[in-house]
Amino acid sequence: MAHYRRIGAVPPKRHTQFRDEDGRLYYEELMGEEGFSSDSSLLYHRGVPSAIVASEVWELPDQTRTPNHPLKPRHLTLHDLAFGGETGADAVTDRRLVLGNNDVRIAYVVTGTDASPYYRNAIGDECVYVESGTGVVETVFGVVGYRAGDYVVIPRATTHRWVPAEASRLYAIEANSHVAPPKRYLSRYGQLLEHAPYCERDLYGPEQPITREGNDVEVLVKHRTSAGIVGTRMTYATHPFDVVGWDGCLYPYTFNIEDYMPITGKIHQPPPVHQVFEGHNFVICNFLPRKVDYHPLAIPVPYYHSNVDSDEVMFYVGGDYEARKGSGIGIGSISLHPGGYAHGPQPSAIEASLGAEFFEESAVMVDTFAPLDLGEGGLAVEDPAYAWTWSGRRA
Repeated sequence: MAHYRRIGAVPPKRHTQFRDEDGRLYYEELMGEEGFSSDSSLLYHRGVPSAIVASEVWELPDQTRTPNHPLKPRHLTLHDLAFGGETGADAVTDRRLVLGNNDVRIAYVVTGTDASPYYRNAIGDECVYVESGTGVVETVFGVVGYRAGDYVVIPRATTHRWVPAEASRLYAIEANSHVAPPKRYLSRYGQLLEHAPYCERDLYGPEQPITREGNDVEVLVKHRTSAGIVGTRMTYATHPFDVVGWDGCLYPYTFNIEDYMPITGKIHQPPPVHQVFEGHNFVICNFLPRKVDYHPLAIPVPYYHSNVDSDEVMFYVGGDYEARKGSGIGIGSISLHPGGYAHGPQPSAIEASLGAEFFEESAVMVDTFAPLDLGEGGLAVEDPAYAWTWSGRRA
């Protein structure tokens, strides 16, 4: 996010001597995207950020993917997923893979109140939607609080941990790329433009750095090899949260859907008007409570459509989704409508929507430009009757 912030103590000039009260040099770490050609931030550590004393295998949760074959729409009931442990699930290690391809993975977890391990995703940015719960995410940049309705955007390779204040339902969108506002919302210098449905005032980053001491601190790292996605346990000689200050345009932040201003029209608006973020080969949209189409002959629910280039994933998080009435979908459901299949409202929902002035519904949508496979979590909670609900007949 190209929006400059300065937190804590930094020297007047970059890459110059910066010492503590005892005369010891702080150690600079430049975190930057796309080599040295995109957004970055410069952090000042008390300890050496490269000093590791151990590196061991971390066995990731089940990452198995099953193709959507034979092709059909799917309904997955995430609230039926089981999470074990006496104190509840961990926000990182207990995520269950729901859907995924080589560009993005969608996972789900219901946490307890214990802090997660220290964690770093070195594959891509994470955009975690908070379905419910409150807490904080402690990061090498500082602390960001979270609440229901937040997107928590964590840049690639940011060391962090989740500290829930209460049980939290987290919908994790893990990219193989960076996640940012759509380019059409931005000026050529990176400012959010007047036609964008949100602005910089709606983004909340860290306010103060965390300065902690400790030795032999373990960090779980998710990364890539030629064999695919793997995990490593790296043990650092000193605590990674030893930053006294930083500045730049790369950092974690939150954005709450209550601050998104829906774009409406006289007739039905296409899904791109609901877009909030984008990554490589996928987009994230949110459908929120809003005034609906006001042409006297408008049909407020979506028309049937074939996304010939996309798989569409809708996560239903609030209200009563008009187009899905009669399908069995409710709060906590996911619908997967794959490319190659025309989809749209239940037939009875079309007539029922006529004359509506307002929709009270909330959903998070991910559209991908490569086919999505089903993860073990998705397969565990599939509703086998969903595909036939438009016809009213079972296979």
